[in-house]
Amino acid sequence: MQFNLIARFLLCLCVFLGTNTYAEVAVIVSAKNSNTTIDTDTLSRIFLGKTSNFPDGNQAIPVDQTEGAVARESFNEKVLGKSSSQLKAYWSRLIFTGKGTPPKESGGDADVKALVANNPNLIGYIDSSAVDSSVKVIYSF
Repeated sequence: MQFNLIARFLLCLCVFLGTNTYAEVAVIVSAKNSNTTIDTDTLSRIFLGKTSNFPDGNQAIPVDQTEGAVARESFNEKVLGKSSSQLKAYWSRLIFTGKGTPPKESGGDADVKALVANNPNLIGYIDSSAVDSSVKVIYSF
């Protein structure tokens, strides 16, 4: 009887914690970048190599977090509409045909933020709790 109560408590705890592990993700650019917002279509096109420009016409260079990062999985699913395996297949085709190069991978939140903050042409995504005045949020989910 006591085992069942403990098991139920642990199950409830896991469910509760599991639903709260997805924090808000912020798409960021340098504070020096003139863009203030971006729509999901343009964002997706930049990260899928279909365009290399921000809405204002300046060059846009995407930066991904390391494979397996929570923010990356969330970004891929919610913005790009693709799983990790679908993206691998997508980029494999483009690389093989010489038609594209995937975004550079650059660690986690701190690494991406540091890179983006120092280059107004870069665009990346981080957990919203990591945002500071060195970067500007142009989209969040």
